[in-house]
Amino acid sequence: MAGSGWRSAALELVDLVLPVDCVGCGSPGRTLCGTCAALLQVRPRSRSVAGVGTVVSGVEYDGVARAAVLAFKNSGRTDLAGPLSGALGVAARHALEPLAAPVALVPMPPTRRSAVERGYDPVAVLLHRARLPAVRLLSLQRRASDQASLARAARLLNAAGSMRAAPAAAGLRVVLVDDVVTTGATLLDAARAVRQAGGTVLGAITLASTPEHRPIGTEQ
Repeated sequence: MAGSGWRSAALELVDLVLPVDCVGCGSPGRTLCGTCAALLQVRPRSRSVAGVGTVVSGVEYDGVARAAVLAFKNSGRTDLAGPLSGALGVAARHALEPLAAPVALVPMPPTRRSAVERGYDPVAVLLHRARLPAVRLLSLQRRASDQASLARAARLLNAAGSMRAAPAAAGLRVVLVDDVVTTGATLLDAARAVRQAGGTVLGAITLASTPEHRPIGTEQ
């Protein structure tokens, strides 16, 4: 945890001195111009993922939000951690409000390769910037293939059995945390691992969700 904190602080210092362009339209001088910031549309939305429960997300994974998430994860645009962490924080407040304490926020583990290539863990950075305490319980026990190009059934098979939870999960009430939920395969395997270790999974929060969701307040 201490190492993650130092890395997050270092990234924040870098963000202060490097020039940036708007991730949405490319206009110089700002991480998000006023127009694109409005298009980010932070609004909590929920969906149900079998085996996980309710997943609450801050934004829809589309348009400016999708461009921002991809730039933050894959292009070193850590200057986007501010607005994106705000979206994650909104999702967390809506997910945690109806739950009795204590609840442990448990992030997905990064692969060793992605951590080395990026130099940071995107989910850890977002949690730090949102001032959300996290409990590291999950680790990868085998490397799964890249999920991006896989269909739902293939994603489920690819992710199944890829994680293990530490014995410290026993007795904990857990809300899982990830950056984007698509099919829910990664969250499902994380939930399995937590339960096998004796924990209880209450649901999940993510920064973004693909369009298979309902905005909060419209559930029927």
